[in-house]
Amino acid sequence: MTKEDRVCVGAIAGAFGVKGEARLKSFCSTPEDIATYGPLWLEDGTRSFTVKLTRPVTGGLGARLAGLATKEEVDALKGATLWADRDRLPSLPDDEFYHTDLIGLPVFDAGGVQIGKVRAVQNFGAGDILEIFAPGRKTTLMLPFTRAVVPTVDLKAGRIIADPPEELE
Repeated sequence: MTKEDRVCVGAIAGAFGVKGEARLKSFCSTPEDIATYGPLWLEDGTRSFTVKLTRPVTGGLGARLAGLATKEEVDALKGATLWADRDRLPSLPDDEFYHTDLIGLPVFDAGGVQIGKVRAVQNFGAGDILEIFAPGRKTTLMLPFTRAVVPTVDLKAGRIIADPPEELE
């Protein structure tokens, strides 16, 4: 499978305890669902792990990753992202998107002029924000990912239509 066939669902936050347990950070809307999409792959696709959740822990979920038996093995993968095969994930309603599908899409204003490309999708606690790289700007443009500001996401055509408030332009 290619990277496009996978979606990032979490990351290894480090070891938990000394017996090979990992602390996972889940990016799933229901954090525990991370264990149901397995096997989970490293971003480069070189290794995969089945995940067995063990307990809730501060800042994430305690888990056993098949093939990792020691604290040192888990710590060696600290910060690694975990990717699920897209066909193992649930289908989304028409107005929901996997972040990975938005990154790289060109963003146009209502008049058809390209504003830039989606560099990342951020969430600082008040909802998703599209980080747009716009040529000629000193900083990235941060657009609230709301229906009012981003009325159209067309994955088939590979584009986003935005109506940024004047103060953001």
